[in-house]
Parts: sequence; C-alpha cells; structure tokens
Amino acid sequence: MANVLVKAQFMLSTGELVSMSSTLAEGTASELQTSTTYSTSATSIGQFANGKSIVSIVQPPTAPNGIAYAYLERRGAIVCIIPVAVDGVQNEPCAMPAIIQLQAGDTIQVMANTAGDREFGYSVITNRGVHAIFAGTPTGAGNTDLTHILSGQSIGQSLTGQTVVRHFATSVDGSKLSTGGVLCLNDRGLPVGGCSAFKPASLQGKLNAVGGYAVNLNFVARVTYSS
Repeated sequence: MANVLVKAQFMLSTGELVSMSSTLAEGTASELQTSTTYSTSATSIGQFANGKSIVSIVQPPTAPNGIAYAYLERRGAIVCIIPVAVDGVQNEPCAMPAIIQLQAGDTIQVMANTAGDREFGYSVITNRGVHAIFAGTPTGAGNTDLTHILSGQSIGQSLTGQTVVRHFATSVDGSKLSTGGVLCLNDRGLPVGGCSAFKPASLQGKLNAVGGYAVNLNFVARVTYSS
C-alpha cells in the first residue's frame, strides 16, 4: 500500500471555497485536512469552518485509484456521506447530501483504494436522516454481505425500522458483479431493493432515489461476484 494525494473542494455557506489536500495511506480510513497552500496549517474541516456549513461539493474527494467512501465524522459517528471520485473522472459540482453546521472536532474521513483493492462501498441515507456506509471485500466468486464500516453490523441490524431513500455504490469490479450492484434481501432471502454500482475510474456516481426500500432486522445487503 502506498501513500497517495487525496484532494477535495467544498463551498461553505459563507461563500468561501475550502481546498482540502492530504497525503494519506491507501486502504485505511484517514482524515482529509485543509491544504497548506491556502491555509496556515493543515486542519480539520470542523476547526477551519466552525459554525459554518458545507453547502456544495465543488470537487468530491479524489485519489489516483479512487475512493471507496467518504463521510463527515462527528464524535465517532457518520453525520453525512460524501460522494467520491477518481482523479480526472468527475462531474459538475453537486449539493451536499445534507446541510450540517460544522463543529470543532468534525473531520472528513476517506478510504482511498489501492490499485488492486476490490472493496465494495455502499452509502445510504434513510427517511430519518440517518447516514450510513456499508462495505465488503470479495475473496472470489460467491456472495459478500456488506457490513457497517464502524459497527460491523448488517444493514438490518443497523437500520431496522427505517427506509433507504437515497444511496450510491462504488466498485472496481464491473462485469465481475453478477448482480450489477448491491441487493437488499429480506428475511426470506428475496430482494426488496438495490443499487447499481459505478466504477470510479470510468464514471463518477451520484446519489439516487431509485431502488429504495424499507429495512427490517434480518435484512442483508449482498453483492454477488462471478470471480
């Protein structure tokens, strides 16, 4: 695993543009801080913009081999998922998935991929405003059930009684995805909803509201691979 440059740009509610840039280890969730080119020191987003809000994403977090997921973290919890991209493959700016007033201590966490990393990332927002990220790494053909990146719980354990209303998924595997993305299966093993996965090197994905579903206790988010 190498250290790579991760970059992002965010527009604040005050009209300020914040440039983020950090050299981070691939394969490990790490904090993205402000660029020292445009600030006196590398600082957390919460310290830099305390009391302000991120209203739009001018450039999503990017890295040479892509990013599995990114999020705004507060006191060890996910408060807002953030769309991700790979260097050179980006769309137009987009709105922040949720407008959160920043507090000192808030950080932006990113998972930069290695060149051979097959981690599948699935970011969701529920009808209660809960933001969550589920991930899994296949070892070959077969099923991989995604688990919450912080708690290790299944989607049913994490979001029971809630409804997924917006989501996006990332994967480098492309045609190896037998289902084309992630399916949420109910307690009888039947699909109730799902989300296609985009390959960051080919396309920057975005949050969508298609394929949403209600979640109950024994539901799983499953990805099936051909190899």
